[in-house]
Amino acid sequence: MNLTLRIWRQQGPDTPGEMTEYRVSGISADMSFLEMLDTLNEELILRGERPVAFDHDCREGICGACGMVINGQAHGPERTTTCQLHMRHFTDGDTIDVEPWRAGAFPVVRDLVVDRSALDRIIGSGGYVTAPTGSAPEAHATPVPKETADLAFEHAECIGCGACVAACPNGSAMLFTAAKVVHLNVLPQGAPERASRVRNMVGAMDDEGFGGCTNTGECATACPKGIPLSGIARLNREFLRS
Repeated sequence: MNLTLRIWRQQGPDTPGEMTEYRVSGISADMSFLEMLDTLNEELILRGERPVAFDHDCREGICGACGMVINGQAHGPERTTTCQLHMRHFTDGDTIDVEPWRAGAFPVVRDLVVDRSALDRIIGSGGYVTAPTGSAPEAHATPVPKETADLAFEHAECIGCGACVAACPNGSAMLFTAAKVVHLNVLPQGAPERASRVRNMVGAMDDEGFGGCTNTGECATACPKGIPLSGIARLNREFLRS
């Protein structure tokens, strides 16, 4: 498979960037998108050029580090993380645009790498419980209805990749914040901070410069873990209740 890549190159946060065109050949359909970028970087290094900087870690769809916009879509054409996107979803001769997460709260560090620490600060403002837990409690010590447990687990699947922010036309972090609030607020262990948690996390989200939510739904469409859009409605109810 032979491809033309148009990749955003930016030396640093204070320097201008531009789309730069590269051609890669001999790409296997079984390669992941990141393995394809590895192939490009090997060629660039052999030519004495600076390799393309991009975030990655587990390469198993777990950590959420590998975010990038591919042909205008967060994580690319499939509902998965970039590391789990395979080249079989492209065809020989394709031109592929690769850009960093596009959001004011995610400043570019270099090339495709952005600073997503704003999400960490949102979690730090309220994504915890103060109830002393000690060692692991007996599994049935605190009864939790299955419906509630399922709801908590559904939202706890969020890996904080930031695709929801990158896909949102407003650069909103509402789906991310909703996932972190809901999965704690519905459980008995999260009850003591239920009101302060939602106020603190929404406040932190606003302070970080994320845009407002207008319920376009692009966040839920792009989310590789399928966090439901209904989580935002639950967040709003929690906020009003607090």
